[in-house]
Amino acid sequence: MSSPDTPTNRDYTAIVGSQTDIAPLGRTGRKPDHELTAEEDGGRPLWTSIAADPGFAELRRSKLRLIVPATIFFVVYYFLLPVGVGWFPSLMEKKIWGDMNIAYFYALSQFFMAWILAGIYVAAAARWDKSEHELLSKYGAQHR
Repeated sequence: MSSPDTPTNRDYTAIVGSQTDIAPLGRTGRKPDHELTAEEDGGRPLWTSIAADPGFAELRRSKLRLIVPATIFFVVYYFLLPVGVGWFPSLMEKKIWGDMNIAYFYALSQFFMAWILAGIYVAAAARWDKSEHELLSKYGAQHR
């Protein structure tokens, strides 16, 4: 058995003593997942098998069915304000309520639109997470 200082077991993480360091000096536990080598990363599912699973394909399609149209809607809705103000100033300057014009109300509506889209996304993401956990469990992956 080799000692901890041999080149094969040595931890090459930089040891810094600054008060602003996030991690403690050296290592006392296991390596973070993103630092594991293929040999150290045993017990993980075969990602090619998961990618070939019909459930994974449906999960990807489900994400694309929401994310692509929502992104297109958001971008179009967002840029209608500067386009409207630039090309249709007489329309956007029309007063609706007091000194508030269409442009102000449209700008305010963008906040509500963003909150509604965020709510829809959060609800969909919860369903996607459930599907993802079921898919990972099927292949014996650990949930983190």
